Amino acid sequence: MVVFLPGFASDMGGTKAIFLRDLCAARGQAMLRLDYSGHGESGGTFEESSIGTWADDAALIIETVTSKQKLLLVGSSMGGWIALLLARRLRPEISALLLVAPAPDFTEWAIASRLTEAQLAAIERAGVFYEPSEYGAPLPITRKLLEDGRTHLLLGGSIAIDCPVAILHGMHDAAVPWRQSLKLLECLESAVVEVTFIKDGDHRLSRDQDLSLLDATLRRLLAQDGG
Repeated sequence: MVVFLPGFASDMGGTKAIFLRDLCAARGQAMLRLDYSGHGESGGTFEESSIGTWADDAALIIETVTSKQKLLLVGSSMGGWIALLLARRLRPEISALLLVAPAPDFTEWAIASRLTEAQLAAIERAGVFYEPSEYGAPLPITRKLLEDGRTHLLLGGSIAIDCPVAILHGMHDAAVPWRQSLKLLECLESAVVEVTFIKDGDHRLSRDQDLSLLDATLRRLLAQDGG
């Protein structure tokens, strides 16, 4: 079964999720999409959730729906971090990972390390500050998100995952620098890790040519697993 894990403040109605839904449906390939708590159609409050919350959400849904099937996890941005955490937790059940602009540890290198004095003061005073986003409304960045993120960091050592991993990353990605995927490559214990850089690709990788590459990569991973 293919499982799609969306990014931070994204949901299962995004371009890549719907593309994969239609693709898998046309081929008779089982697929699961989901929204974390505080995202999309799910209940819960975004500000009260964190990386650990969302990984637990995904694990519970997978456990409830999939009946111990082999899983190919497709993680986009933060969903790549969630996929890596799940792959360690559900290790025997994971056949492969397909990571699109993966952002493990982003709460540290993309947020905490860049906090301004005003933002630090807002977190100290209210427990949250709101960061402007080019994709819509400002995003709430909470003390809980940052503190919980530190308990799930992966890039400081070896990542105990042994399944095949394919990474797609645009080199014009302004949200997750493409060199982050090289750091991830160095940490993964998997013997088979392929990284494809799209020289003119952005963070979303949702153009027709990007989706075609996503399709081809997914096909190859499924074929390796006999799917």
